[in-house]
Amino acid sequence: MLNDIEFINGFSTELSDDYRLAKSYVRDIPTQALVYTRSFTHKLAAQLAVQHGVTFTSANLYDRIEQLNQRRVIDVAAVRALHRLRSDGNRGAHPEKYHLTQTQLVNIAEKSIHQILQIIEKLYPSLHPGVAPHYQFEAFDSFAGRDLCYRAVMKNDPEAQYLVGMSLKVKGLMLQEQERALAHTTDDSLLASSSSASSRSTSSSSNSAESNTPSLISTTVEQTSADVFAQAAHWFHIASVHHQAALFEHGVSLLHGYSGAANPATGEAFIAQAAAQGIVNAQALLGFFYLVGSNRFDVDINQAETLLTLAANAEDAEAMSNLGVLFYQNQQFEQAYLWVNKAAQTGYPHAQYHLALMLEQGEGCQVDIATSQQWMQEAAEQGQLDAMLRCSSDILHDDDASQEQLNIAEHYLHEVIKYGRNVTAMIELSVALADGILGRIDVVQAAYLLQQANLHANEIQRQVIEPLWQSLLMQIDSVIALNPTEDELATLQQAKCLLA
Repeated sequence: MLNDIEFINGFSTELSDDYRLAKSYVRDIPTQALVYTRSFTHKLAAQLAVQHGVTFTSANLYDRIEQLNQRRVIDVAAVRALHRLRSDGNRGAHPEKYHLTQTQLVNIAEKSIHQILQIIEKLYPSLHPGVAPHYQFEAFDSFAGRDLCYRAVMKNDPEAQYLVGMSLKVKGLMLQEQERALAHTTDDSLLASSSSASSRSTSSSSNSAESNTPSLISTTVEQTSADVFAQAAHWFHIASVHHQAALFEHGVSLLHGYSGAANPATGEAFIAQAAAQGIVNAQALLGFFYLVGSNRFDVDINQAETLLTLAANAEDAEAMSNLGVLFYQNQQFEQAYLWVNKAAQTGYPHAQYHLALMLEQGEGCQVDIATSQQWMQEAAEQGQLDAMLRCSSDILHDDDASQEQLNIAEHYLHEVIKYGRNVTAMIELSVALADGILGRIDVVQAAYLLQQANLHANEIQRQVIEPLWQSLLMQIDSVIALNPTEDELATLQQAKCLLA
């Protein structure tokens, strides 16, 4: 019986390499597996177009899939499957934009492999007579990582060196998020231990909900993100002599100081070299430099549009989103909506947030509040901080919000504070805890959040904080006057000390 790689090869030899490589990298370098998934989807769309006499009018994969849909080359289920593969491929290209863990990336990559097999089974009769042959799926393995390391070290293979660097870069990004979470949850864990008594003494009900404060991370990080980023930079530097994508990553490593002090001027020069060689990520980033200005490049809207369009047509979600920003700034709202919508459809959370705002205001489109809310929720679920803040605020100001929704709002606010140190989120959560909006009253944590908000606030925000500060002090004093227990009094005094 055929195995799954032989099955794909029997369908199309042009697709088999992408499938084989995507599958081989699932466990060790899931981001690279997803990049090959995106390439597979591009080639499959092109084959379907040739088979049915369709001439594509756009280089953008989203547009191509929709063109196949409009010509009824594939049915609705196949259209959705291709869009899922396209979206997952884009996540692999920019994992840091989605706050994805290594486990989540592996799960997405595994799912994409199975989706490829399902759609090929469905489309098999479109290229071959009869139904798809039976095949046996062979389990994922972890040989690719070891093979890459051997080729990188022993064979001095630039492609392998680049992929080792990419694997380390993704690991560094994951560790960086863990370190940020650890720094935040250390303070929160101390609060959680002291606030439980306070919530019992001040809650209107003895059955109030427990705090959703994140627990202290218990795992020990053996390597720091700085260590791993330095290793990634080493491999990018070595590979950059012969590998243009590695040259781009070498530029990025210099720009962000992976190996120590940042060197933005040299880093941007290497990024520009890679862009000139057609590296899509480099074109997207250089286009952004021209859009907003950088260390080496002045604002040049024409250059920005040219580069961002090249990268956007190559399905770079960030370039699509930034191209939408460019058109928005030029008051070309219909063009802005077009590109922001395309970026949102790829699953890019920042574009989903901005699309929600455009739909809410009717900028470049008809006002559609229901669809706007759907995109806002989608962006929030993917960790877009502005969307999380907006959704949490809407929930907290909804008198009919359920306890489940309130729990979601609290979670979102904790995430916004964790990753953004957002003063508005601190104020919102402090007020909700002080007023019992979340189903409990917790003056200790409310006081801590207000203290942190005041620490990071500007003058306008401090004017908002001041009356809340005085109100919370009065609330604490009123509870102390009720003769609480010794433990409860200690936590209330701690809260008062935070506001001293």
